Amino acid sequence: MSSPGDVPPEILNRLRSICRQLPESYEEPAWIGMRWRIRTRTFAHVYTPDVERSPVYASYATADQEPVVMTFRVPVDDLLGLTAPGFPFLRAHWGHNVVVAVLGDHTDWTELAELITDSYRETAPKFLAARLPLPPPLG
Repeated sequence: MSSPGDVPPEILNRLRSICRQLPESYEEPAWIGMRWRIRTRTFAHVYTPDVERSPVYASYATADQEPVVMTFRVPVDDLLGLTAPGFPFLRAHWGHNVVVAVLGDHTDWTELAELITDSYRETAPKFLAARLPLPPPLG
């Protein structure tokens, strides 16, 4: 078993390749796991939760692996649409617009990259967010 906070290197490397493309973002160790920030605000945080302290994650653990989760921000209008279907997304118990994604073999990395970029847009100063390409129109 890994210790709480440990994130498999293959997940960290995929997240790094997404986050390093965002203007002026940086990575740093958090109190648990790793986080990506713009200025002093976190837009993505990945970690392995202690399921005994956070039993909400216990159902996502397997016999040989603790769950790996990432928190990020979404526009408030998108919160219910993303979290209502359930797995792999759930609403965090803190913050008005924070979502938890359970990561693993099922992860759609293209979708996750879009969600991380949206979280950056929610968090970054407007002039930095404006440097990103606009998302494709829905539909």
